[in-house]
Amino acid sequence: IKRFSENHVVGDRAFGENKDDVSKYAIEYMKQLQQNNIISVIKHFPGHGDTDVDSHYGLPLVEKSLAELKELELMPFENAIKAGADAIMISHILLTKIDSENPATMSKEVITNVLRENMEFDGVVITDDMTMGAIIENYDIGEASVKSINAGADIILVCHGYENELNVINSIKNAVKNNIISEERINESVYRILKLKEKYKITNENIEINTDVSNINKRIENIFD
Repeated sequence: IKRFSENHVVGDRAFGENKDDVSKYAIEYMKQLQQNNIISVIKHFPGHGDTDVDSHYGLPLVEKSLAELKELELMPFENAIKAGADAIMISHILLTKIDSENPATMSKEVITNVLRENMEFDGVVITDDMTMGAIIENYDIGEASVKSINAGADIILVCHGYENELNVINSIKNAVKNNIISEERINESVYRILKLKEKYKITNENIEINTDVSNINKRIENIFD
């Protein structure tokens, strides 16, 4: 893994520069979120530490074998899964020695074979933002989203652009209608999402809370003073 000063993609957003520190601090942070009734999402699977390209703008390549990933990048994820991870975000990284055609976001080899079967994760899988350059500069966002669902993703994240959202929703609907995505595949994801919502007692009821945002920001500022 590159040092903070060498990795301008993730940099000091990471919990550390080695797998033990990352596991220790990330899992403790994850547990504190869970204890305060906040769903935790660990990212960016299978690891963004050795990339030179920012996936917001381009498609990063990682030329490591699965055995090499197991020795380093996958360790914190494996530890977090054993510690009860709720959800995992898949990164837009092309792992040339595992799936030379599809980035992890769209790769059944990565999501289903490695994460689900090999690492025995049955929680929610969410994609990174599909409007990032790694996807929209190289693929049709609708087709990429359909491929991601068939690869094993449960939630497609679309952060920017109403037209992008419509494209993805309609592409998924048409894919189910035309048997490109099976209803069984959709139901698997629905079950995982509902199971997670039930764990955190999330319902469809509107909750009216008058939150003093300025007070929250002040408390955060005091922590860092």
